[in-house]
Amino acid sequence: MRAIWTALTFVTLAACSSAPTQEQPPAGVEDRQPSATQPGAQTQPVQRPPVAGVDLTTKKAPARSVLTDPASILSKRSIYYDFDKYDIKDEYKSLVEAHARYLRDNRTAKMLIQGNTDERGSREYNIALGQRRSEGVKRMLMLLGATEAQVEAVSLGEEKPKAAGSNEAAWAQNRRSDMLYGGEY
Repeated sequence: MRAIWTALTFVTLAACSSAPTQEQPPAGVEDRQPSATQPGAQTQPVQRPPVAGVDLTTKKAPARSVLTDPASILSKRSIYYDFDKYDIKDEYKSLVEAHARYLRDNRTAKMLIQGNTDERGSREYNIALGQRRSEGVKRMLMLLGATEAQVEAVSLGEEKPKAAGSNEAAWAQNRRSDMLYGGEY
C-alpha cells in the first residue's frame, strides 16, 4: 500500500511540473492626436452653437392669456338669470360654447362654476337655486365636450353678492353663475 501512495505522489508531482512558458509580447499602443487624420495635421476647435442671452434689465409685459384678454370672449365669466330661474338664456349660450371649446381643447384645464342668487328667499332655497344654476352650466359644458373631471359645480347662494343693495339693479347682478379656471379660486 505504501508503494502505491509513493507512486501516486510521484505521478502527481510530475504532472504539476511543466516546461517554462514564454511571455507574450506587450500589446502595442498607438500615439494619436484626438482629431488628427494625418500625421502633422492641425486640430480644429469644436464648433458650438451660441448661447442665447437673457436681458434682465428690461421689463416686458407678460403675454396675455386668452382667458384674461378683454378682446376674447373667454374673459367673460358670468351668466345672468331672471328671477327664480336657472335656465341659460340664449344670449349666454355662445359664451358657454366658447368655454366648452376651450376646455375640450385644453384637457388639463379645470373650471369651478359658482352658482349665486340674490338675497330674496330662505338660505336653503338660495343654496338649492344656486346649485341648479351651476349644474345647468356644467351640464351644457359637458354636452359640448368638457369632461366631468374638468368641471365642478358649487352653490354659494346669496353669500357672494356682486352688487350691494336691495333693489332690482343689484339683484340682477347677483343672480348669476361665475366660471373660474384653476388658479383663480
